[in-house]
Amino acid sequence: MKQRIVILPILLILIFQLVAQQKEKQNFKIVSYNVENFFDCVHDSLTNDTEFTPTGMRGWTFSKYKKKQANIARVITAIGGWDAPELVGLCEVESRKCLIDLTHYSGLKNLRYRFLHHESPDPRGIDVALLYQPHEFKPIHDEAIPIHFPNALHSRTRDILFASGIIPTGDTLHVFVCHFPSRLEGELESEEKRMFVASVLRHKLDSLFAATPRLKIVIMGDFNDYPTNKSMLEVMKAKSLNDSISDKNLYNLVYKLHTEGKGSNKHSGDWGALDQMIVSGGLLNQSGSFYTRQSDAHFFDADFLLENDKTYLGKQPFRTFVGMKYQEGFSDHLPVYADFWY
Repeated sequence: MKQRIVILPILLILIFQLVAQQKEKQNFKIVSYNVENFFDCVHDSLTNDTEFTPTGMRGWTFSKYKKKQANIARVITAIGGWDAPELVGLCEVESRKCLIDLTHYSGLKNLRYRFLHHESPDPRGIDVALLYQPHEFKPIHDEAIPIHFPNALHSRTRDILFASGIIPTGDTLHVFVCHFPSRLEGELESEEKRMFVASVLRHKLDSLFAATPRLKIVIMGDFNDYPTNKSMLEVMKAKSLNDSISDKNLYNLVYKLHTEGKGSNKHSGDWGALDQMIVSGGLLNQSGSFYTRQSDAHFFDADFLLENDKTYLGKQPFRTFVGMKYQEGFSDHLPVYADFWY
């Protein structure tokens, strides 16, 4: 009897400790995903979107649009598992209509996502957007940061989406969603444009840090450059986590993954991290109220997102189109996500 009396308080203490630990450590998941050409099938006379219309060269019908919508919803819910990701940055979304349909009429409809979005001057009409769970992220500010190339006045690209919101800890989280200019003109030929966009973003960050040094900042998206390229390493100054941690510096959570041959996109047989998750040093302090670690960043490579690479062997992203052939796939990019804790 005495043994039972002694054991019972010990068990109660262990249970209370376990409950306390669970309360102390809650998950907050942030996802970045280039969904590749998420066009509605309605022609916009202000953009060059005829390719993705029912009579266009892609034959982009309502049924294909709905399939694309369902695929995106499937990816987001699969990443979240039992719990929906709190924030999802999206690249290559054509319109507000796409976002309304995605959040209200797809597999995401019961998750009650809201979104932030601004129409950008991209010639094809593709934008960036941010989905958020309103009970976990309460926006207090959002804006589009425009890009005006000084040496190419008529060249247009996607704006940067900047949003600030209150998270469950009561802290303010600042989020940037980016889609830097592509490499279609050639890597070196287009590098100057990506470096300029990086400089615009860096200027905004410097102004924020000057006002409040210990900011919580997440920068995500498709940068069309790797963590080791000049735009990221020299202009943005997004460092490897091998460097010493400072609140006012930026750190690339996927730098190490990229150097290990992992990534979100496959080009000429090699995987690389075009899609990245970058944080301010203040988010790497594990004694802080809200933090993440290098080990918490991942590329989501579920089997259903991959297909056999017949040219270079191994696997590659399962795309919606291969050339002009429609194959009902997902995207030429894999999502990147990071777990944050509070």
